[in-house]
Amino acid sequence: MSRTSRLFEMLSVLRARRVPVTATDLASELGISPRSVYRDIETLRLLGAPLDGQAGVGYRLKEGFFLPHFAFSADELDALVLGLEWVQQRADPALAQSGSSALAKIFSARAGGALSGAAAPPLLMAATASQRKDPGHVTPMRDAIRRQRKAIIDYEDASGSLSSRTIWPFALVYFDDVRILAAWCELRSAFRHFRVDRVRGINLLEERYPERRHSLMKRWQEQDRDWRSLLTDSDATGR
Repeated sequence: MSRTSRLFEMLSVLRARRVPVTATDLASELGISPRSVYRDIETLRLLGAPLDGQAGVGYRLKEGFFLPHFAFSADELDALVLGLEWVQQRADPALAQSGSSALAKIFSARAGGALSGAAAPPLLMAATASQRKDPGHVTPMRDAIRRQRKAIIDYEDASGSLSSRTIWPFALVYFDDVRILAAWCELRSAFRHFRVDRVRGINLLEERYPERRHSLMKRWQEQDRDWRSLLTDSDATGR
């Protein structure tokens, strides 16, 4: 592996880690010596990579740093394009538009700029007969999750009964044709799961919920270890 390739590989490793990684661990993963790790880290810093490092703790790549296009392999690019095409066809309008702009950035960064016939992706996302595009109110749901804000939703259950709930939304689960909003429900004082296509209205509150989102996620995952079972037969058929 050339040193240039190794530098990008090191960036990829650091980007994938959510916690600092030591020079010893980096050396082991990249198959180089700790001395080489120190030299490469210094080179990356000189090139402008925003790296945090602390003795005895390790190195961490700050958020907001994007790898150049040539850091992706052909298979990685295919995976990105396929995933973004899924988002374009199935996500809520705001996320679909973001998928389109992200796809345009990927294509513009590739050699030759705009997508040409020769560079057309070999994998295509095709709409299915059961496709349901996400409603617009998924956008404020995602905003509430990102900002850790409480929300009031009007929800229609499978029997057609309407109720108003104050919730702490922390995750959206994307099944093929159904999206499930996972949240803490103040009315029930418990975790509840809401099909987004049955949400009739949502009002975001400025009040943050008192528990951090990752803490809610952890408790939810411990309680609902098989979260894929949230999609029942009745949900799948839309009854």
